[in-house]
Amino acid sequence: MIRDLYNVRTLPGTGEDDGVPPLTDEEERRYRALLFTELGNEIADTGQARYPAYTPQDRRRLVDVAHRLTAHWGQEVRVEAEDLTRVRLYLAVRSVGTS
Repeated sequence: MIRDLYNVRTLPGTGEDDGVPPLTDEEERRYRALLFTELGNEIADTGQARYPAYTPQDRRRLVDVAHRLTAHWGQEVRVEAEDLTRVRLYLAVRSVGTS
């Protein structure tokens, strides 16, 4: 479903040139916890998750989530930039020799 937005204006101080204020420590902690849960569930279900990452801070946050998931599961979660705006987190598959 496509929705048209009417009478939508950007707020002062939230444009690209103005810079977006960083999250507070509490907001950052809650956001990372949300990503850990949501992306972790998706990776557990499908083996991978894709998530938008528009800024270097977004990418650092996703790398940190991948490290936390790796420590939590004991199985490596890798991070791969798909393009300028999307990052893929996935389980590293270890090949087992057939000797």
